[in-house]
Amino acid sequence: MNEIIDFFIASYREARTADILLEFTAFIFGILSVWYAKKEHIWVYPTGLIATIITVYLLYKAGYFGDMMMNFYYSVMSIYGWYNWSRKKDDKILVPISRTNLREKIIGFILFLVTMIVTYTVYKSNGQLLETANYIDIFTSGVFFTAMWFMANKKIENWTLWIFADFITVPLYGYRGLGILSLQYLIFTILAIQGYFAWKKSLDKKMSTL
Repeated sequence: MNEIIDFFIASYREARTADILLEFTAFIFGILSVWYAKKEHIWVYPTGLIATIITVYLLYKAGYFGDMMMNFYYSVMSIYGWYNWSRKKDDKILVPISRTNLREKIIGFILFLVTMIVTYTVYKSNGQLLETANYIDIFTSGVFFTAMWFMANKKIENWTLWIFADFITVPLYGYRGLGILSLQYLIFTILAIQGYFAWKKSLDKKMSTL
């Protein structure tokens, strides 16, 4: 039991109180953001913005540049997604839940590849020696990048990508000794599974009425 407690608090013994409070704030708002996404609620974006802006700062300080880039991108895409989800015409939502078509799948794959290349370049340009964890980070960055773009356009496939990458990220952060972030991504994984089934139910209901 003591080992489990130590796993979660060890990396915070030398941390500044302000940084611990910031990480806790990002933790809460990050979970709220995924919860609102599951509910297809516009608050996914303001809560997400708070979480990602704080996380960009914390990851920059820690030197995790791949994760930092992803959270910076989340901040930008949150603004776009906020706008896109808000669009209405005659009180009708213009961007409903849907599945990706072939063109969107191709765009998503291109985003995945480009993100990995850019993330790798960022690591190398900072003179960082790449280890296995960094390559996993580069890979999941590509998956998360595409997932965020799919979510901003309400494509149900976003949840599949979140589940896959979140599941990988849980042990990754555990390996790095970041117990709180590991726990957060475990919660993200559970919420993403729930989100997939909630969106699928909504999509199936819509298709049955056509």
